[in-house]
Amino acid sequence: MRKELMSIRSVNRSRSLAALMALALIMSACAGTSSTAADETTTTTSAASTATTALTTTTTIATPEPIPIEAPEGYELVWNDEFDGDAIDAANWTYDIGGWGWGNGEAQYYTDRPDNARVQNGLLVIEAKAEEFENSFYTSARLLSQGLQEFQYGYIEGRIKVPAGVGTWPAFWMLGANFGRDTANPDDSNWPDVGEIDIMEYAGKEPERVLGTIHGPGYAGGGGLTRWYQPGFPIADDFHTYAIDWDEEGIRFYFDGEEYYDVTPEIVGDREWVFDQPFFIILNLALGGTIGGFIPVDTAFPQHLYVDHVRVYQRVDQG
Repeated sequence: MRKELMSIRSVNRSRSLAALMALALIMSACAGTSSTAADETTTTTSAASTATTALTTTTTIATPEPIPIEAPEGYELVWNDEFDGDAIDAANWTYDIGGWGWGNGEAQYYTDRPDNARVQNGLLVIEAKAEEFENSFYTSARLLSQGLQEFQYGYIEGRIKVPAGVGTWPAFWMLGANFGRDTANPDDSNWPDVGEIDIMEYAGKEPERVLGTIHGPGYAGGGGLTRWYQPGFPIADDFHTYAIDWDEEGIRFYFDGEEYYDVTPEIVGDREWVFDQPFFIILNLALGGTIGGFIPVDTAFPQHLYVDHVRVYQRVDQG
C-alpha cells in the first residue's frame, strides 16, 4: 500500500498564506460539527498529548454485536486485541508519527494523540481531523505492532468499519518485521524488499470496492499483485471482516468469509517470494494520496475508522 512514490498535496502550494489560513479555519469548524455516521454525536473535549490546544473529539458509534472467537478448523487463537479496555494497549501497538507524505503524497500528519486514536465503546477509533497541525492541514493516526506482536503465517482477521468520505484511504495491512527507515531521510527504506501484505485497502471515492495486494521486490507500487473485490453494496455502511489465510503455499484474501484472491509463490515467477518471514500489523487512516485521491472541500470531518477486533489464528501443528 505504502508505495515509495512522489508526494502530492491536497492543498495547492501556490495559494497565498491568507487563503490557506482561511481554509484551515473553515475546515476546523466543520470538524467540530460534522460526522459521516448518522449515529455519532459530539461530546467532551480531549486534551492532546502533543497539541498546544485542546481539540474536540466525538463519541464512537454503538458497539456492534460481538462475534465470538472461533478458530477455523485446525487453527488456534495465538493473539488478539478486542479493544475492550480504557486505552490502546501499549503491549500491542505503537505509532508512526509525521506528515511527510509517507511515500504516497498523503495529506495527513500522523500523531499519537487520543484526539486521533483511542479506545471507546469496545472499539479502536482512528479519527481524521481537518486542522492545521505541524504544517499539515489534516491529522490522523497509524498504529503498528512492530517489535511487539509479529507473526509468520496464520489466519489474520480484522473486523472494521471504514469511513464513507471521499478522499479517505483506510487500510489494514502488514510489513516484514525487518522493515526499517532512515529517520533523517524517511523516503529511504528497505521497502519493498521486506514484503507487504495489504489485507484491506479502501478508497472513499470507490464506495463499493476493496483491494487486496502484495508487494515485494520487482512487484511493488503500481506493479503490486492486486485484486479488487466488489460485493455490490456500500462497504462503509457497516462492519465487515477482512482476512488472509497465509501459509507456505500462498496468501488467500477474504471479505466476510468469502475468498476472492489466491496468491501463490509461482505468480512472482523468477522474482523473490518474501512472505516466508515474520510480519507486523498496521492499522491507519490516510487522507488523499495515490489511492485516496483528491479531498473535496465538501468532505465532512472528522472521519473515522472503527476496529472491533484484530485476531490471529495459527495452525495447531505450526509450532
